[in-house]
Amino acid sequence: MQDRQCPAMLIAAPASGQGKTTVTAALARLHRRQGKRVRIFKCGPDFLDPMILSRVSGAPVYQLDLWMVGEEESRRLLWEAAGDADLILIEGVMGLFDGSPSAADLAKRFGVPVMAVIDGSAMAQTFGALAHGLATFQPDLPFAGVFGNRTGSPRHGEILRDALPPSIRWFGALPRSAAVELPSRHLGLVQADELFDLDARLDAAADSLAVSTDGDLPPPVTFAAPAPRDIVPVLEGVRIGVARDSAFAFLYQANLDLLRTLGAELVFFSPLSDTQLPEVDSLYLPGGYPELHLARLEENLAMAQAIRDHHAAGKPIHAECGGMLYLLDRLTDKQGNSGRMLGLVSGEAVMQPRMQALALQDVALPEGQLRGHTFHYSALESSLEPLARGVCPSYKRTAEAVYRIGRLTASYIHFYMPSNPQVTAALFLPSARS
Repeated sequence: MQDRQCPAMLIAAPASGQGKTTVTAALARLHRRQGKRVRIFKCGPDFLDPMILSRVSGAPVYQLDLWMVGEEESRRLLWEAAGDADLILIEGVMGLFDGSPSAADLAKRFGVPVMAVIDGSAMAQTFGALAHGLATFQPDLPFAGVFGNRTGSPRHGEILRDALPPSIRWFGALPRSAAVELPSRHLGLVQADELFDLDARLDAAADSLAVSTDGDLPPPVTFAAPAPRDIVPVLEGVRIGVARDSAFAFLYQANLDLLRTLGAELVFFSPLSDTQLPEVDSLYLPGGYPELHLARLEENLAMAQAIRDHHAAGKPIHAECGGMLYLLDRLTDKQGNSGRMLGLVSGEAVMQPRMQALALQDVALPEGQLRGHTFHYSALESSLEPLARGVCPSYKRTAEAVYRIGRLTASYIHFYMPSNPQVTAALFLPSARS
């Protein structure tokens, strides 16, 4: 396989909440309207931003991360995208240098130039000092320039631009506008399917961007060819039911791709609206917002019984975060409203006003190691003895429990399944085949 080239840019910021997703989406919409093929990636673990970015790019959005995804898999994803794209955009995570590995580490590893988005709504000449710090903090960082977000007027944007040192490029600005901003809730942005005016917001952002930027592509980046993968389709003929609706939507596209590469047939269903399971051998209950749909989940007795019957038959169930909450005895939201869940995992969870965990996790299961991350606002009380606990590579104290009841595996951890295809296959393989 040969190396490939494609213009690419990593959109970063000095902190979370600066508007990276809005700017990334605006850039993608602007270039797509010019007829270019755009591929977008998200740096680090995230489900909500990719929903927005997938809508605007018209293609799946994959995660890039030097630890959870791994350098080789990240290289393969970038190389594949470079084969059919005119532009690759990578949205960073948190602040540019935050975390280990950070968005800056990713940019340096693959030689992708960085454009920093800075919220300039409450500053003037200090904008230049902040830009200078980002550009020079790590001398080996391929820093391309800055973008001013949430400006108060065209003149305000000019003040920010003129404050920059001559060595730092100005990429343009977006105004502070309710028509452009993307709304959020406790876990992040509101899901794309819930924003009826999403396309109007994206068009408004692209229109504003077109006024202040030249629209030129960044320089081409060379992406080295990855090592070939050899994945045996051990799930050939296995049908996996995947919960997917507004309550269960936190799915890595890479997880779905891997399950298909392993030979599985994926059948999607809705615990909210369906009254029976499809004919499947295994179930995948991903994370999401079950706390926002307590009444509908509790009232769908037919689906609850179908999943209980599936478990009683000894068929595999893999549940992550919100999927695990659905399997508990009871779930209570922030307002104190409580709903009876499936009762397959002993315990109760209550939504909290503050985040309870945010960390990468590495778990040693009996089947082998599997990596992922945890991010939740609920607190769980359970008398169950964990099968295993996660370990955070960044030395955080977070050690999420993994529970195993027969062929049911449940945890707060959102697993990145390509980190170990063999373990993934074992989680979904029917007992008669294992």
